[in-house]
Amino acid sequence: MPLAGQEPPATDPMARVRQMLAAKPDGVIEAIAREVGVSTLAVLEETPLGQRTAIAPERFEGLWQELSNWGSVLFIVHTPDIVLECEGALPVGSFGHGYYNIHGDSPIGGHIKAENCRAIYLVDRLFHGRRSCSVQFFNGAGEAMFKVFVRRDASRALIAEQVTLFEALKTRFP
Repeated sequence: MPLAGQEPPATDPMARVRQMLAAKPDGVIEAIAREVGVSTLAVLEETPLGQRTAIAPERFEGLWQELSNWGSVLFIVHTPDIVLECEGALPVGSFGHGYYNIHGDSPIGGHIKAENCRAIYLVDRLFHGRRSCSVQFFNGAGEAMFKVFVRRDASRALIAEQVTLFEALKTRFP
């Protein structure tokens, strides 16, 4: 039974997600998703509209090409088992053999099954009390394939030039 002044726990999963986001608006989206038993994308889509901007997944290649001009970014793959973070420039890619292939003079490289990308969001929200800007790519299960973050400088401030490029994506890729 809830204490006086507290709302009872939600039984509907998405109502529970909304309660959790209201209680901790800068919390980890993946942690909320796992706790409630819904996809990461389902949780992201419950954040306020000003924190997320959708980009059609068909724009994958054009968006990647744009991101490859940003210089060194923070590339993250977040699974239940690892949060892999890699700093580097995104190499220009090309399609071949069923993958979007990225190779170049960067620690970031490999083969992306771009056809599995079902949603892309520009995400601009607080994370542990600090503004965070990222481009997040989601598969058909609603889980993040990977994320590209605006980097921070030595004082932990977002790099202004990359923030400007991030903001421009909202108009270039509506």
